[in-house]
Amino acid sequence: MKILVVGSGGREHALGWKLRQSPLVTELISAPGNPGLAELGRCVAIKADDARELAALAMREQVSLVVIGPEAAAAAGLADALSQVGVPCFGPSKAAAELEASKAFMKEFCVRHGVPTAEYKVFDDAIHAKAYLGDREPPYVIKADGLAAGKGVVIAETRREADAAIDEILFLRKFGTAGQRIVIEDFLPGEEASFFALCDGETAVPLVAAQDHKRAYDQDKGPNTGGMGAYSPAPIFTDAVRDQTMAQIILPTLRGMKAEGRPFVGVLFAGLMITPAGPKLIEFNVRFGDPECQTLMRRLNSDLAPVLLAAAKGELASAPTLEWDARPAVTVVYAAQGYPDEPLTGSVIRGLAKAQAVEGVEIFHAGTKLDDDGLLRAAGGRVLNVTAIGETLKDAVARAYDAVNRIDWPGGFCRRDIGWRALG
Repeated sequence: MKILVVGSGGREHALGWKLRQSPLVTELISAPGNPGLAELGRCVAIKADDARELAALAMREQVSLVVIGPEAAAAAGLADALSQVGVPCFGPSKAAAELEASKAFMKEFCVRHGVPTAEYKVFDDAIHAKAYLGDREPPYVIKADGLAAGKGVVIAETRREADAAIDEILFLRKFGTAGQRIVIEDFLPGEEASFFALCDGETAVPLVAAQDHKRAYDQDKGPNTGGMGAYSPAPIFTDAVRDQTMAQIILPTLRGMKAEGRPFVGVLFAGLMITPAGPKLIEFNVRFGDPECQTLMRRLNSDLAPVLLAAAKGELASAPTLEWDARPAVTVVYAAQGYPDEPLTGSVIRGLAKAQAVEGVEIFHAGTKLDDDGLLRAAGGRVLNVTAIGETLKDAVARAYDAVNRIDWPGGFCRRDIGWRALG
């Protein structure tokens, strides 16, 4: 198999790292890729949302499978373009990607198909949105409708914060066209978990769960981010919760999407709140979570390539069973100073070889670039993902932070409490 991985972040590096281990894979191509992916195969400078050029590349290279990493590629219709040229694609059509591309669509879909989620209302003007808040109790959950790289959610503790968030999104266009509408929903009490299922339009195969850390700073303080770290397994996500999630959320969604003429192929990522009444859906994503994917790939013992190909071809029911390492894994995100608002790029990163030497550690590139002189520099907000596996979560966390401490990068910062919920 020749596989094309689309994307340039830590999620894509982790997927490429896992796929390249397959005895079936003869070559890995990444577009646009990153310095980490460049060590695994060729990188081609085509943007992830350039569906036409990516489809032409896949046809020209005669690839066996395209794996979509970021949501932007799915929303741009890459799977549709590949279908037209007969190339198997692991990732949803543009119509199916609307589960993530529009939070309003997702909420309305949940109502139509009985998927448990928070009460909500959709607004495109600030006056009515603020009036609606008058009848609600804080904290308030305010979301930009469209794609905002995981940052379009504000959890406001006060009415003043909520009003400011509404103005920032609708008036000041903080998230551009993604904020032409907003969704205001009730705050769900409980503990969050990230759950993933591979889908081929008909069949869903559950993966293991993980827990993300969304806030920028320790003790869940600071602004929401795309994710500052993750660990798996998540103790809150018991087998009973998994079975409930499959029966009440994943399978009704798969059936509903097929019934509405937009069958879902790819990985369905359910952001969940585990409430006293059971799991409730916070949001759907139509791709692997980042940094959850990095953590899951460290725990996956099976060959990923034939399973993703089976999903792309509608043959998941007869695919090999996935087997997982029982040991916990953790990912610490090393981000550039200023993230998530205005990350400072260009600073030099050293010491990766020393960090990688820690037992059980793998480092994935999330936002880096190599200079002509061979220096590695920060080129994004989330820059490195330091992933470790250990006999216990405490061991895995200790290894990850040992590796972090060996990296020489004054321009970066990370949370120092990843895994705190499970560690007590």
